[in-house]
Amino acid sequence: MKHYMSRRSFISRTALAGGGLLLSNSLFANLALANANERVNLACVGIGNRAGEIIKELYKTGLCNIVALCDVDLGAKHTEEILKLFPNAKRYQDFRKMFDEISNEFDAVSIGTPDFAHFAITMQAIDLGKHVYVEKPMAHTFLENELLMQKARKFPKVVTQMGNQGHSEANYFQFKAWKDAGIIKDVTRIDAHMNMPRRWHSWDPNIKNFPAAEQIPDTMDWELWQMQTKGHQYNKDFVNGQWRCWYDFGMGALGDWGAHILDSAHEFLELGLPTEVQAVKLDGHNAFFFPMSTTLKFKFPKRKNYPAMDINWYDGLDNLPPIPEGYGVSGLDPNIPPPSTGKLEPAKLNPGKIIYGKDLTFKGGSHGSTLQIIPEEKAKALASKLPEVPATPSNHFKNFLQACKGLEKTRSPFEIAGPLSQIFCLGVIAQRLYSNIEFDPKSKQITNNRFANALLIGPPPAKGWEQYYKV
Repeated sequence: MKHYMSRRSFISRTALAGGGLLLSNSLFANLALANANERVNLACVGIGNRAGEIIKELYKTGLCNIVALCDVDLGAKHTEEILKLFPNAKRYQDFRKMFDEISNEFDAVSIGTPDFAHFAITMQAIDLGKHVYVEKPMAHTFLENELLMQKARKFPKVVTQMGNQGHSEANYFQFKAWKDAGIIKDVTRIDAHMNMPRRWHSWDPNIKNFPAAEQIPDTMDWELWQMQTKGHQYNKDFVNGQWRCWYDFGMGALGDWGAHILDSAHEFLELGLPTEVQAVKLDGHNAFFFPMSTTLKFKFPKRKNYPAMDINWYDGLDNLPPIPEGYGVSGLDPNIPPPSTGKLEPAKLNPGKIIYGKDLTFKGGSHGSTLQIIPEEKAKALASKLPEVPATPSNHFKNFLQACKGLEKTRSPFEIAGPLSQIFCLGVIAQRLYSNIEFDPKSKQITNNRFANALLIGPPPAKGWEQYYKV
């Protein structure tokens, strides 16, 4: 499909449519004693905030050397820690220059940039035969996820891993064991909820335009930060995590937490892609950033031996799903890391899900949190019949590096993580347009709304970035 619409025209039409753990120096010194020949040489694109946490976790495994650090704002305060921890790593501001100059010096790449900036870096890395660890969601548009899956299939020896780290923890292995044993079966509904404050909840939803231009920091390459979305003026509310608020840059609460809440159900219930997404409730809807609260319904058809199933997604303040009888309390699970906007507090429901099967109902948290059968009396009655759950042989970071060395297979490769990320893209389109969408999983087209269907692809990339959209 060809596009002849300018980015500014696209934005205008959209508006009209409505639519860290700090590691000690001694630990790093000890790890440095390992045999460098046994390690994966790693280049890191994005080194501050969450990206910095990823780098530390990968290095903490003792399986990699950090040989290059790349960030569009190397002089920013949030990049200082990683630069100090790895003073001998080569430094770059532009990932393209890094790939051009030293691609023979590293085996793999970690990518911790904003959602919209994953795609081009990942495509070029795979083209060069580099293994890729990329934060979730995998990419920003449905098409970008599709192209990344195609690219990964074209290079089968390249190891890929999306960074939904709970997919290597207890929740993953328990869900698989319980499903294989028939404990989890005939699931017809999942209520997924992320009812924590988000960055945009203090903003005015009656916004009429993007925020006014501000002075670009001297240390930042703003044009490069924008990548294929070029056309925006710098504002502090676009960067350092604020990008998550905007349709043009991020994927809201759904893209942020969906991959930590729905990942195991999506894989082991073989959900694939939905046939319909309903915009049930969007309080504070506007054309620029995400609603104050959102309720979406994803409808999945019957699959093999699985019945048709609905996922109801709830986010925002005071927007909770029905709480079933016998639910009990929502504990402060240490397996759920706090959101960037604050710590977890006692609440009716902390981030997680309620799973409704034919005979049993389960409650579970996010990330590595395990499921519990409810009510408690039924859980006690079934305790002796529950299968043994194997311990994880490696966390998500070690799993990736072990796979790079040929010792394991990644648990969230693009073939698994891609369709999951595409579900979130469909949800974001329904949010953006405040519209129900009908989707054909075979043709991968939205069939009831031409403008929504165009959003599967998104606006044409800015000049100079078109090359990345070719497999």
